[in-house]
Amino acid sequence: MLDKASLQGMIEEKWCGRAKGYSEMVHEELNGPIKDVWLKEIDSLVDFGPIKRPKVLDIGTGPGFFAIILSQKGYGVSAIDCAPEMLKVAKDNCETYGVSPEFFLMDSHRLDFADETFDLLLSRNVTWTLYDPVAAYREWLRVLRPGGNLLIFDANWFNYLFDEAALERKRLAEKEALERFNLKPFEEPNRESSEIMYSSLPMGKYTRPEWDLALLTKLGYADIKIDPTLSDRVLEEPQKVQYSDTPMFAIRAKKPL
Repeated sequence: MLDKASLQGMIEEKWCGRAKGYSEMVHEELNGPIKDVWLKEIDSLVDFGPIKRPKVLDIGTGPGFFAIILSQKGYGVSAIDCAPEMLKVAKDNCETYGVSPEFFLMDSHRLDFADETFDLLLSRNVTWTLYDPVAAYREWLRVLRPGGNLLIFDANWFNYLFDEAALERKRLAEKEALERFNLKPFEEPNRESSEIMYSSLPMGKYTRPEWDLALLTKLGYADIKIDPTLSDRVLEEPQKVQYSDTPMFAIRAKKPL
């Protein structure tokens, strides 16, 4: 089992190596209909009331998808990532799309922001990488303003490393995607070392989002909403099949007033 420092180092190195490929995916999203689908999703979950220019923190921004689309709406956006190469491509992408959120190289478990800074925190496909989700969720509550919202979009991406039934579901999903859409399974670079890292991360051992619900409640979040059907709205049909074993979910939680 890897220690926290080793895990964080491996995570940073991995996402630096994936920055270019993820940036290409984000450009496809920004230039297609999925951008408006995500904006509609966020609007359905968060009501800022009288706040004219909400302050938003995009956690694990990657190539900057949320940072871009929320800046285009006029929000005051800050974005963090632990991978310097991800921040580099995110800044380049923001220049391309004419927006200028603030970017910070930062560990999402230890935020360099004052208490009660943000009206909204959100992340996509990030929480599964947390080496200490209890510490991270507690820290995120700290920087939320009273009444502020936390949005988590994620899935049980690597449960198959711990569960034979999950592994079989993964194989069946990949087989169907190949037969119906000629989608080949994703080839994980440096698969052996990657799976050592994944198996050391705690989230893969939990059944989510039920685990998150219990933790968020314990930490003091309120008005928690769970939606296990996110994939139905934000994925195209081939991807719904390819990832049918790991459907995406949405979590909305508030900081009490």
